[in-house]
Amino acid sequence: MDGPGQPGSRREARERALGLLYEAESKQAPLVEVLAALPVPPHTFATELVEGVAEHQDELDELIRRLAKGWTLERMPAVDRAVLRLGAYELAHRPEIPTSAVLTEAVELASSYSTDDSGRFVNGMLAKMAEELRP
Repeated sequence: MDGPGQPGSRREARERALGLLYEAESKQAPLVEVLAALPVPPHTFATELVEGVAEHQDELDELIRRLAKGWTLERMPAVDRAVLRLGAYELAHRPEIPTSAVLTEAVELASSYSTDDSGRFVNGMLAKMAEELRP
């Protein structure tokens, strides 16, 4: 298991961050509380992602709502919401991470953990965000 600053793939860190976002939502608990309650802190990158989403969640949710034609945020599968929040955070606030990496990783997470249509949905949403946030 990765502790703070220990090596580990960014893919694993994103997967862990997704799990924490999903856990916080299902428990209706603040993200920072879920993070603080862990017996072993996750990989540094996972922590940065969760803290970043927590800090910017209102902004990220507004962006998702505005771009999701025909969908309300509340109607989306919970995993899709979490993946979109992660991707939106990376696109908006982590310019050092290549757009292609953000989209590829998000689509893989959605395809692995959500519905059959989630990969396409997440790809379309994040591609719209990337056009707007990283012209």
